[in-house]
Amino acid sequence: MSNNEAVQPYQRIVQDVRDKIRSGRLTTGTKLPSTRELADRYGVAPGTVQRALSELRTAGLIYSHQGRGSYVSETAGEADRDPAGLAIKALEAQVAELSARLDNVERRIDG
Repeated sequence: MSNNEAVQPYQRIVQDVRDKIRSGRLTTGTKLPSTRELADRYGVAPGTVQRALSELRTAGLIYSHQGRGSYVSETAGEADRDPAGLAIKALEAQVAELSARLDNVERRIDG
């Protein structure tokens, strides 16, 4: 088995996006293609793309807005220097997003 075969499909996407950020082909604020476009580009299922995007968010390389897409984060360039700090920032962003979604659900139930 070659090295490439051992890499999971979602990891290939993560590595590709990471490489594009490092090389400057993807810069802060750049919107990533949609899940469907990425799935088509890499020949994978949308769930595989979602897993890759989740990993990229956790690494602090991207952030997502529900319904609007995923974007390269301001802190993407720092990812290699302070991975722990970026993981904390990513978790804070996820908590904020979940809180906003919960507020939305509660408003619908109470309203």
